[in-house]
Amino acid sequence: MRLFAVVLAGGEGRRMGGADKALLPLGGRPLIAHVLERTLPQVESVVISANGDPARFSAFSLPVLPDDTPMGPLSGILAALEYARGEGADAVISVPVDAPFLPSDLAARLTGAGGAAFARAGGRDHNATALWPVALAGPLADFLASGAKPKIADFAAAHGAVAVDFPDPAAFENLNRPEDLARAEARPGGRA
Repeated sequence: MRLFAVVLAGGEGRRMGGADKALLPLGGRPLIAHVLERTLPQVESVVISANGDPARFSAFSLPVLPDDTPMGPLSGILAALEYARGEGADAVISVPVDAPFLPSDLAARLTGAGGAAFARAGGRDHNATALWPVALAGPLADFLASGAKPKIADFAAAHGAVAVDFPDPAAFENLNRPEDLARAEARPGGRA
């Protein structure tokens, strides 16, 4: 299976005071560097989903895909699916830019589900951390065009995505607020 990944870095960072979360430092490096370090070894190729000036990611030498129609993370997933399909990939794993502790077996476990799948840990679904077959590009474009409120969980459920259990809830911790970032920075040995 040819597997790509997309780092969803298009959020507005409202809970971080409007900061570009991708570039916020953790352990002296931007959050996106930690996510890429965890993701790159698991897939063939990685793209970044982000609007605005793509030059801010030039240090990573990866394609930056803007949303055609900004409707949240599903727009970024759609852009990645269309890009990956054009490159001959079979599926895309989506990961949020504010989850710097992702497990090293993320891709292996998600692909083991045999189709669309999302991570679950500690009884909590992590719908943005998911595997999407490129065949879902068309249905996702239709879903976004339908005017439906664009929720990842709704689209995933409509297309039979299954939950894949992971043992460590901390691996999926999202750093949404300044206090989350401070807590991650203070973790003994827990920096990404």
